[in-house]
Formats: sequence, structure tokens, C-alpha cells
Amino acid sequence: MNNQQWVQRDLNVLWHPCTQMKDHEQLPLIPIRSGKGVWLEDFEGRRYLDAISSWWVNLFGHANPRINQAIREQLDQLEHVLLAGFSHEPVIRLSEQLRELAPGKLARCFYADNGSSAIEVALKMSYHYWHNLGKKNKTRFITLANSYHGETLGALAVGDVALYKEIYKPLLMDVITAPSPDSFFREKGESERVYAERQFIHMEKALERYGQEACAVIVEPLVQCAGNMRMYDPVYLSLLKEACDRYEVHLIADEMAVGFGRTGTMFACEQANITPDFLCLSKGLTGGYLPFAVVLTHEKVYQAFYDDYTTLRAFLHSHSYTGSPLGCSAALATLDLFKEDSVLENNRFLAKTMQEATAHFTDHPHVAEVRQRGMILAIEMVKDKVSREPYPWQERRGLKVYQYGLEQGVLLRPLGNVVYFMPPYVITSEQIRDLAQVAWEGIRRATQD
Repeated sequence: MNNQQWVQRDLNVLWHPCTQMKDHEQLPLIPIRSGKGVWLEDFEGRRYLDAISSWWVNLFGHANPRINQAIREQLDQLEHVLLAGFSHEPVIRLSEQLRELAPGKLARCFYADNGSSAIEVALKMSYHYWHNLGKKNKTRFITLANSYHGETLGALAVGDVALYKEIYKPLLMDVITAPSPDSFFREKGESERVYAERQFIHMEKALERYGQEACAVIVEPLVQCAGNMRMYDPVYLSLLKEACDRYEVHLIADEMAVGFGRTGTMFACEQANITPDFLCLSKGLTGGYLPFAVVLTHEKVYQAFYDDYTTLRAFLHSHSYTGSPLGCSAALATLDLFKEDSVLENNRFLAKTMQEATAHFTDHPHVAEVRQRGMILAIEMVKDKVSREPYPWQERRGLKVYQYGLEQGVLLRPLGNVVYFMPPYVITSEQIRDLAQVAWEGIRRATQD
């Protein structure tokens, strides 16, 4: 069957995520037959360079032979067993390795099925912890403007991207929102660090006012990914952790997208030299292979729930596929790749290549900023470079870049008017330079009036 035949079957039965399905009356849906390395291939043999790691999950390329082999071996041994009253070797080994890798003394691993579910775990665990300590007035959460933490109701509530949240507001719990330290809005000549310090004053005031009723502050360390890949200085995290400790409020670090080497260190929190109270991981945890997530926390949090089963102190949150042996095996193989292949060192070289290949983008009359944290690079298109007036969203300039990229065999799915690179770590320097050329021409065409 060819592409069009598969597309027709798809459109008869599927409802795609984060998609206005009517778009596909004009925008072609692309059915993928196979993947290898950075490449995806459709049913007619056309290839697409996966510049966004298939929504930020694929770290070591599609069909990575080492991860494939680990899953095959586990499949013949044990595909699934409940994690209540039972355990298995892969989940124990993975938990031990994560504890060794994680910043500070995060000692306990609680598994979930996906990123949103892990956020739900952290929110509930934080609230329940304070409840168990007798601080029952602690029922609220503090979040940052422009943040995104997932799309289940709890995760959606602590996010702040109107596109996803606005319609569901009547269903969501009330949260406290502090201004973002997003460096895009700093004054001309102001450093990212100084701006982050200035913006932290708002968070300090929020903690001073609401600390007695707040369970936790939740943030995406360094990069607000779904919020147009906006970035901020690590000093904000340092100040935040100190203040959270001072006001007895937990810090939840959502590293779903920025963990596992994306920002230049294994975990983004390391760049601020902090240890959150809850570290939420997913996406790249399995190399992008399987839906899988984990929340790491401190022994003192675990001990606050340790009691007779007949009390309400037990944490009874559960998922059918918690700690899946197949997911654990994929995660273990992924961590082995980090240990054996000097990944972080090589990523620094690739990140430098990305920076060099896009340096001239800052001269484009409709590019307001090129920003980068490690293996994440974002190019923001604007209507007016001086005032930074954005293009109206209805013009969908980013979509034009996306369409051009597909014509050139590159997957560049934008965030509004932000074109970004977040490629698998197996990309080559030559492929990065090719990607930059496609993005430049796509932006040139998209911003022509």
C-alpha cells in the first residue's frame, strides 16, 4: 500500500493528539513505515530527518540495536508483573542506577506510565506528605507563568499555557502563578542572570505570602519547553531551592524533557547545584521506546508514609503497568549507552556545531532571538525585530516552516512561531548543518510578506 492509501485508512478511524484534524484537508498526514537512526521513512521510501526526536523522546536514534536487543531479551524472560507485593530484577537494577545518577540524596523511586502521570504522583505525594505531618492547611501549589507539565487535570492545573489550559479551567484546582524568569523579556543589555535574580523577587513574595498553605513549587528546570522553548539562568533554581527550604515548601523538578543530557548535564538541576524534593523523569528515560516514568524523592518523604496499612498514611496511587519490566529494560539499556559512549562529551561537540550553524540567524530581519541550552536550540520568529512584536497566531508562520521542512525531508514541527532543534544524540555534524540550511530557507520563505 502507498502513503495515500494508509492516510485514507487513518483518517477514517484515528483522532490525533495536539491536532486540529481539519488541517489534514490541506496538510498531508505522513504515515511512517520504519525508522533508523535520525531517519524516519514513509511507505514510498521518502525519508525525514527527525530534528525534534519525535516529541523530545528519542535519544539514541530509532531502532537502536542495543536497546532493541535489551527489550527482546526481556520479552522472552518476563513481559509484565504487578508491582504490588511483587518485584523483579530490572526494576531493582534501574532504581539502584537512578539513585546513583540523580543529584543529591534522592533515595526512593516511584514508577508511573507517562510524564503527566508522574506529575500527578509528585503533586499527590507532596500534599499527602504534609497531611501526614499534620500540616493539613497545605493544599496549594505554586507554578511559573508559561509553564507546562502535562494534560491530565492535575498536571494541566499547575501549567500555564493557555492553548492547552483555558478551555478546562472550570475543572482545575486553583494554583498560585508567579512570573517566569524567561530571559526573552530581559531589558536590553541585561544579563540572563541579573534578569533571573530580578524575577525571583516575585517568587520570594509568593512564598512569603502563601508558604503556610503551599505544598510545593513546580518548575521545568532551565527550559520551558512547550512554552515556546523559553530559557532562563540556573541562578533562579539556586534561589528557589533555598527559599523553598526556608518556607518549608517542596520543590518539584519536572525534567521530563530536559533530563538525560538535553541541557548539557545529565539533569538540568545539576547546573544550579541543587537537589529537588521530587525529580520527575520520563520521555528519554527509555530512549524514547516505551511510555514509562519515575518520580524520585528523599528517604524522609518515604518514611512519612511508612505505617500500618489500616491508616490513611499509605500512598495508594497505582498504575497497572507500574515498573514495567520491558520499560525498565529499555531504560537500563539507555543508561548503559550513557556510560559506554561518552554521550555528554559528544553532545557538547554537537551543541557547539548547532550554535555555529545557526549563528547567522540572529541577523535575519524577522528573528528576535536564537537561544540554546545544550542540545536544545530555538529560533523565534517575530513580525518586528526591534519591538519583538509577534506574528498573529492566525498567520501560522511556523506551519509554513514545517511544510517546507517536510518537502526537504526534515521534520521540524514548530511551537507557534518558534522553530527548534532537539535532535537525537546520534545526529552528525553534517546533518546539523543540513538541518540549519533547511530551517534558514524555511524561515526566509515563511517571513516573506
